[in-house]
Amino acid sequence: MPYMPLLRPIALALVALLQFPPPSTDVPKRASPQWIATYRDSANRLIGEAVATDAAWQRLAYLGDTFGSRLSGSPNLEAAIKWAAEEMQRDGLENVHLEPVKVPHWVRGRESLEIVGRIPQPLVMLGLGNSVGTPADGVEGDLLVVRSFEQLDAARDQVKGRIVLFNVPFTNYGETVRFRAEGPSRAGALGAIAMLVRSVGPPGLRTPHTGALSYAEGQPKIPAAAVSVEDAARLQRMADRGTTVRLRLKMEAQFLADADSANVVGEIRGRERPEEVVVLGGHFDSWDVGTGATDDGAGCVVTWDALRLMKKLNLRPRRTVRVVLWTNEENGGRGGQAYRDRHLHELANHVMMLESDSGVFSPTGFGFTGTDVARAKVRDIATLLAGIHADAIGANGVEADIGPSVQQAGIPAMSLEVDGNYFLVHHTPADTVDKIRPLDMARASAAIAVMAYVVAEMPERLK
Repeated sequence: MPYMPLLRPIALALVALLQFPPPSTDVPKRASPQWIATYRDSANRLIGEAVATDAAWQRLAYLGDTFGSRLSGSPNLEAAIKWAAEEMQRDGLENVHLEPVKVPHWVRGRESLEIVGRIPQPLVMLGLGNSVGTPADGVEGDLLVVRSFEQLDAARDQVKGRIVLFNVPFTNYGETVRFRAEGPSRAGALGAIAMLVRSVGPPGLRTPHTGALSYAEGQPKIPAAAVSVEDAARLQRMADRGTTVRLRLKMEAQFLADADSANVVGEIRGRERPEEVVVLGGHFDSWDVGTGATDDGAGCVVTWDALRLMKKLNLRPRRTVRVVLWTNEENGGRGGQAYRDRHLHELANHVMMLESDSGVFSPTGFGFTGTDVARAKVRDIATLLAGIHADAIGANGVEADIGPSVQQAGIPAMSLEVDGNYFLVHHTPADTVDKIRPLDMARASAAIAVMAYVVAEMPERLK
């Protein structure tokens, strides 16, 4: 795919200076230690090359425009995987190959939710990933609204035969997502015939958020769906007025046999210690709504682009830099598990693993998990990124796909950190490339390229 420059390099450099002026003198920046000077020229070249074009954004746009959503088991995902491998070869990456993974194949089918009665009215919904379906005519029952698991337990005598809505305001993902994941089994155990959850995210113009549920062993499997924040509030108001709200939910959701998929791998082989590996990547699958731009096409592209930049500038570090586009993060995690199992014998030689899976908005730096000695070294490297305001080092660098390998072998872990409203579009039909700025993609590619290059190039291993 040809790269189309956003502006000529000089003009783009001016844009970058205007949008990202030097940091305020009121906030002192950490000075670069002396050893970092060796890498400054290479870092500046990587940053300059990244912000000189909109190559990363154009690649992301092509991915979403051409292949659309990429749910595990779908023809869309498999076509995109084939394309990515071909593109990596065109970029000149080495050892480009696919590593097979068997993935779950859940199919949404047609679905609907409506208020039934004298004035039937449709509601906006998305079935939750891995949910069972309903009978062909759907399930119909009176609504019970609760705001917590404790309220559900307190109302246990009212649950049987009803459709339960968890109307829980979004605080943060870790706190709120448990109602999506555990809610179906908690409600089903008390006799509910279906479960609804207020979308796990902030208000988004009546845009529901899908995502995976997890049925508990030995509990009934009931159909489950997300409703928009606005519709959850409406149903709450009606219930508060004492109105009996009757709903009909129809879902054709089903599991098919496990499907063939693959992790996509490409490398720049290390010139001195090729057996030692720095791994970068994101997950290539997405939910079946939107085009998976923020979650996680952008993360895949900016980590991949880090290698493209090194290749274009003929920067071959001491150690191997490997990009992996993992499959099936969204509804199974099998890509990350398969990578761990396939590379078990070489995990001890993994110097660092970095994943981008929090969207690509304005990059601020990286999360890091590792020893204090390694953290100090990473903070030193990050001073090279002060000019693009991506030099902060946060507390946690573990993400879903690198997690199995990191936990298995105690590998230092990093994650791209950004400033943006990720959960506004996360898992929704609004997850499209227009929410992402080309310059943010360029800066993220640059930051990842600099961090990965120095970790792979410096004489001593990150420990």
